[in-house]
Amino acid sequence: MPFYELPTGATLYIDDVGAGIPVIALHGWLGTGHEHLSRLMDWLAARDLRVIAPTRRGYGESQPKPRDYPVDFYHRDARDILALMDALDIERAHLLGYSDGGETALVMAGMQPDRFITITAWGAVGSFDPSLRARVQSNYPATWMDAATKQLNHLTDQAANALVLGWINAVKAMIDAGGDISLSMADRIDAPVLIMLGETDTLNPPHLAQKFIARTPHGKLVMFPCGHAIHDLLWDDFTRELALLLDQAK
Repeated sequence: MPFYELPTGATLYIDDVGAGIPVIALHGWLGTGHEHLSRLMDWLAARDLRVIAPTRRGYGESQPKPRDYPVDFYHRDARDILALMDALDIERAHLLGYSDGGETALVMAGMQPDRFITITAWGAVGSFDPSLRARVQSNYPATWMDAATKQLNHLTDQAANALVLGWINAVKAMIDAGGDISLSMADRIDAPVLIMLGETDTLNPPHLAQKFIARTPHGKLVMFPCGHAIHDLLWDDFTRELALLLDQAK
């Protein structure tokens, strides 16, 4: 069934393709598994992997709605996906996450490190710092959000503004509290960690990713000459790095 009701209070829609060693793939902000990662899912499935791409709570068809943002929302999302793994009887998996899904993936790896064979995050760095405050605030009002994204997430114009403001306020609260998302847990992760960033990604400075990688015994940071959505902008380069990581884990 495509929907899983979880003990965390979330009901998640999932895409599940392929067969083999499982891969958990997490979409970014305001997306769904299919919307953000469908090409990647097919590529992974062709490599004899089973890809589970849940739509995180409150996005797409997943519940509850409206999506909200307590200050620990990355950790709440991480608990949802770990509970989904339990519901699917998945003990260990490769873990992938893009943007906000990448932050969630890094939190999951810190919470239950023994459950992951490899961890890959792009457009995510494990912490925020005060230099990002103005960039975060610039997302409000949500005039940049297109009609397709609103339709995907069942948002009116008013609801879109409220959602974006909730995310902004949560991130600013994290910054004010010191900025830690998963950085404090990085030294618990023994599996290989790959972080990929675009050189012009204004929300994810490389010095923060370097701090995370420095705390992991098997971490690697790769930079790309592009913006945030590396998997869309530089597909061949992106999949080359990901293939290297996955092949090393065989």
